[in-house]
Amino acid sequence: MPGGRLTQQERQQIALGLADGLAYAEIGRRLDRPTSTITREVMRNGGPTAYRADLAHRATERRATRRGQAAPRGARAEAPTQAHGRDPEAVREYEETFTTVLMQSGVPKMMARVLTCLFTSDTGSLTASELVQRLQVSPASVSKAIAYLEGQGLVRRERDERRRERYVADDDVWYQSMMASARGTAQLAETARQGVGILGPDSAAAVRLENIARFVDFVSESITRAANQAREILYTKPGTTSGGTD
Repeated sequence: MPGGRLTQQERQQIALGLADGLAYAEIGRRLDRPTSTITREVMRNGGPTAYRADLAHRATERRATRRGQAAPRGARAEAPTQAHGRDPEAVREYEETFTTVLMQSGVPKMMARVLTCLFTSDTGSLTASELVQRLQVSPASVSKAIAYLEGQGLVRRERDERRRERYVADDDVWYQSMMASARGTAQLAETARQGVGILGPDSAAAVRLENIARFVDFVSESITRAANQAREILYTKPGTTSGGTD
């Protein structure tokens, strides 16, 4: 499987594949590239409907130039050692992939970057200044992202022993986010049913709203049940793997 950066010819093939409605996995197979590489390339360059090979290629060259200008010669060798023997480049690539997947699920880019930082941190929490340093963005950008993630139930705040505010994204926060989603879905069902009486139970509109209510009721109950079950039996602890046991 070829490594390294995508070539301009490969980007043209990606654009043609998107125009033909091919899935990322199929495009990757044709180029002998991982699906994650194709996904990341498309999402960071306009998405599937706005991707253009020439613009994507120039944008990649500009990013490479900026990285080279920002980092003094020899800086790569002076990068801090990663814990657990991690490969820094592999970590960076993985974080880009995870961010891309979050963006595909509807999370805005900066919010996805912040969430990825929190998820891939061993502590599961970072301060605003740590996020600013890791992401190389302004404090205002971090503040806006945190406000959004809090509203979605994906991040919570706590104070550490030095009274610094830390932003936390742990297993329970993800559970709480799923429960918030279920509550929102249940509210939608309730509102839809209110329309049945207003529009007349025998009308086509009322039937449509009743079907919506039944569907989202079922989904809400399923989410709640699955989230509670998963919380009890699926969480793992450090030192365990998906194929192992405590």
